[in-house]
Amino acid sequence: MAKLILLTSLILASFNNLEAHELNPARLTLDEVDTNSFEVVWRFPSNVLTKPGSVVYPSNCKETVNSLPKIEGKYQVTASSLICQSDLRNQELVVKGLSRMTDALISIQFFDGGQFEGLVSVNNPKMMIPGESNLYPTNYFWLGVEHLLSGIDHLIFVLGLIFIVVGFKTLVKTITAFTIAHSITLALSVTNTFQLPQSSAEALIALTLIYLAIEVGENRKYQQTPWLLAFGFGLLHGFGFAGALSEIGFSDSSLVYSLLFFNLGIEAGQLLVLPFFVLIVWLFNRAKITNFIYQFSSYLIGGIACFWLIERVTKIVI
Repeated sequence: MAKLILLTSLILASFNNLEAHELNPARLTLDEVDTNSFEVVWRFPSNVLTKPGSVVYPSNCKETVNSLPKIEGKYQVTASSLICQSDLRNQELVVKGLSRMTDALISIQFFDGGQFEGLVSVNNPKMMIPGESNLYPTNYFWLGVEHLLSGIDHLIFVLGLIFIVVGFKTLVKTITAFTIAHSITLALSVTNTFQLPQSSAEALIALTLIYLAIEVGENRKYQQTPWLLAFGFGLLHGFGFAGALSEIGFSDSSLVYSLLFFNLGIEAGQLLVLPFFVLIVWLFNRAKITNFIYQFSSYLIGGIACFWLIERVTKIVI
């Protein structure tokens, strides 16, 4: 089995675009330091093939770039100053250069304490800044959904759990334990209480998938306490979620709500895919080639996980 998993991982290595955690929103932050005067930070994903996006401000605003763009992690960061002739509220911003995989989160902190969070996309790149503040950063909910649905490693982990858990009630307890665990480490990491280097967390997540692949291949069933396994591995996956959220950034004043909505988005994403995964595994179990399907699924999950592990460990070493 180990040889087959290694062979699968070598085949998958030829696909350079096989990535996990592909949450790549841009982020525009405007901090009003004086009346109608803003400090601006524009973060755009550096791994996007198109040229960096740009922001079109109202005609009565003038932007001055303070420094050349620099690379911070996966983002190209540009700092600038913005001076407007009137209040930015009730005016329109337009973000150009977005793509299907790259939305833009807009955060504005006004001098009088008001704040605004908005999300624009390639299909809806315009944003009217409202006259009243929105206290709840609900856009983090959609970012959480997007992260779960685009995070292939998390999806594979959920699918692997369904393979080895017996009974719907046990499955619900297992997924709940996974949720609670990654919520704990997500909060601890984002609040700087306890952190794990992102590269190390990603490598450990790959190891959890290799373990699941072995369990699936051996057709092992957990009837008693699979939630312990899910809870332990969920702690590691929480650091992966935290890395994605930290790269996006968030306002300190809305940290609790940002965490809450991001977590709710992740759970909503899990609920979206869970019935589909359960149906797949149920159909597999009813098929006459169950052993073949479990072995094939094991090789596929293990091969992908081995590829990720090699890739991520290499990044740590190099």
